[in-house]
Amino acid sequence: MNKHFFGFWAILLALLTLSACEEEKKDVNVFVSYEGPMMEADTILTYYSDSARLVLTLEADKQLEFESGDREFPEGLYLEFFNKEGEMEATLRCNYCYYEKEKMEYKAQGDVRVQNVESGEKLNTEELFWNPKTKKVYTEKFVRIESEGQILTGEGLDAAQDFSFYHIRTPKGTIELDEEEEEDSTGVDSTRMVAPITDIQ
Repeated sequence: MNKHFFGFWAILLALLTLSACEEEKKDVNVFVSYEGPMMEADTILTYYSDSARLVLTLEADKQLEFESGDREFPEGLYLEFFNKEGEMEATLRCNYCYYEKEKMEYKAQGDVRVQNVESGEKLNTEELFWNPKTKKVYTEKFVRIESEGQILTGEGLDAAQDFSFYHIRTPKGTIELDEEEEEDSTGVDSTRMVAPITDIQ
């Protein structure tokens, strides 16, 4: 009786030990992939050149870089574009930006502002895509463009990255301005914009 009793407990103990080992083995084999950033940098100032010629500068308060090569600028981005003579030709600013390496495309969001320095034309929208290969920007969102003496509005836009030319896909309206209307009652230009966003690989 005692022999069978102790034999039963010995078998039960062996089974429990084996079960515990199997559970521990399962836990060891569980692999949880990390999808967060591989690198984080603060206060970024980068100069991009082509054949020893400055083509743009990039400024950001924070940059996150992922294993895929994607980059995130959670606190926004500011870019300045330069022409062949080394003169700044356009700027772009946004509250948030994400670069997708596979598409080689930037998506700027928030208060997105683009300005052509020479013409003074200014664009404001809530989302803008920029492709460094084609050197073009586009959006399907509402756009507001201030040019000399008028404000244009519409849905969707295709434009050069320096905003030297643009096409509003669905124009909505035009507001003519005179010198007195260009400033609001506080004396502040309510249509003023500044901005850049770009990157060369």
